[in-house]
Amino acid sequence: MRDYPKTMKALVAYSKTDYRYEPAYPSPECGDDDIIVKVEGCGICAGDLKCQHGAAMFWGDDIQPAWVKPPFIPGHEFLGTVAALGKNVTNYALGDRITADQIVPCGECRFCKSGKYWMCQIHNILGFQGENNGGMAEYVRYSKNAVLHKVPKSLPLEKALLIEPYACSKHAVDRANIQCDDVAVISGAGSLGLGMITYGALKNPKALISLDMSDERLAKAKEFGATHTFNPSKTDAAAEIMKITGGYGCDIYIEATGHPSSVVQGLSAIRKLGTFVEFSVFAAPTTVDWSIIGDRKELDVLGSHLSPYCFPYVIENIAKGTLKTAGMIRTMFKLEEWEKAFEYASGAHGDFKVAIIP
Repeated sequence: MRDYPKTMKALVAYSKTDYRYEPAYPSPECGDDDIIVKVEGCGICAGDLKCQHGAAMFWGDDIQPAWVKPPFIPGHEFLGTVAALGKNVTNYALGDRITADQIVPCGECRFCKSGKYWMCQIHNILGFQGENNGGMAEYVRYSKNAVLHKVPKSLPLEKALLIEPYACSKHAVDRANIQCDDVAVISGAGSLGLGMITYGALKNPKALISLDMSDERLAKAKEFGATHTFNPSKTDAAAEIMKITGGYGCDIYIEATGHPSSVVQGLSAIRKLGTFVEFSVFAAPTTVDWSIIGDRKELDVLGSHLSPYCFPYVIENIAKGTLKTAGMIRTMFKLEEWEKAFEYASGAHGDFKVAIIP
């Protein structure tokens, strides 16, 4: 049953230099196994910004092939209500409020078959390929392989829009395996870093240190559970961490800035046999002294990608208030104002997270 118009408003990426607002773009078709949702809102991720700025990891260069498949509609931090159902869909009903993992796993590769679907070999992701258009539009198609989750209708939109980023934050913290006697550092207090702070605080570490270049963000980190905050532009953060740890260094360092200097800082601030978790997406290659990782400190260096099996916990605990969200989203823009929205999402005006409302 089709209960939505044939055309819709959408932001469409035709190339890395050609993003366009389209007032009458074709709405997605609903196949027998598909679900069409009417989008309530879509957060803007740092990955969306880097893609729009033409980063090689998305658009390719002399070293790596292009990963995006234009034309596509950006946005993966979204949710909506079911507007149409394919005839084979039985677990959802019209009007259900749902969201989805960023990845749309193939279900057939060795990673999917072993339950590690977030590392799917094909690696199709919502908001970067035409066959998996994202939420910066009025309507989105979820295919049968989408990993879907119901969202309480009582959850305010400004909280619900944090589900996907907070799920990514949870996975990064879980990778770190924070214990009660650990001194843990989270470098970066943007929306993802703050998600790590509010979840990491629940692990009751000995100290939870937040680093950021913005004092406003550090204040929010303190509100969300950080025991210490340092601004590396004003103080030697590594030296302060050494003071707190008796000269040993932090047990855990989670990198959530995407800036090369944060990686170098972390390798300096972490203790021998420590755990370094790299979460961020970088706009360009980062160079470090690998002898620190091996010969000098014998570090465990872990990556963190997406948000496997994290959505149910995050949805429940945002709703309960266990995961703090106050003040995270204070600015929302109409889809027609996407350029202004992207500017605000860069943090230029002090926002933690910016959203688009189709």
